[in-house]
Amino acid sequence: MPFSKPSEPIRQLLAGIKAFRARYYERRPDSMRLLATEGQHPEVLLIGCSDSRVDPALLTMAEPGELFVVRNVANLVPPYQPDGAYHGTSAAIEYAVKALKVSEIIVLGHAQCGGIQGLIRLRAGQKAEDDFVSPWVSIAGSALDPYVGPEGSEQARADAEKLQNTPAVIERAAVRASVENLMTFPFVREGVEAGTLNIHGWWFDIESGEMWAIHPVTRLFQPVE
Repeated sequence: MPFSKPSEPIRQLLAGIKAFRARYYERRPDSMRLLATEGQHPEVLLIGCSDSRVDPALLTMAEPGELFVVRNVANLVPPYQPDGAYHGTSAAIEYAVKALKVSEIIVLGHAQCGGIQGLIRLRAGQKAEDDFVSPWVSIAGSALDPYVGPEGSEQARADAEKLQNTPAVIERAAVRASVENLMTFPFVREGVEAGTLNIHGWWFDIESGEMWAIHPVTRLFQPVE
């Protein structure tokens, strides 16, 4: 397949790479040299959404080497399931905790999440028309249970219609479900119980720029000041 002339989006990305190289390799070569020779030692694993509007490094202004990031549709954590199948998110969690020995794990959700909106539509009875997204977002099905009736029921359809106007409720509930699923990983639970690993649930409001976090005592989402 012949290469085509770079489009405007590709030219912008290449220009960004040049700017990155100038900033870090030309002006601050020592920091990048250390990362190259000594490897990465991030303290934080961040599990975020693939949504293009919520880039963890941009959002947190993190420097190279500070975050170990895994992104997927709807920032979900599946339950621990060592069955020999392909588990990209679980592999990243295992590597971050057991190999890199991170001390913090953040599950970062956000407003206007298409994956969560799809999950709500599925509970309302809409037929799945994809191969991968619908089974994946079903991981967070328990997040809907307190708010939506049984799948396919009239009550579910009515509840889902209401939630389409207030999806933040489910977006935050899904973050909580992922935090709970993290604790099904034995090595995560061991770290938390030993006090060497902390878990955080965050939710970012794209429209206002506010960050919300699960309070360590009340376990409710509150704006971060």
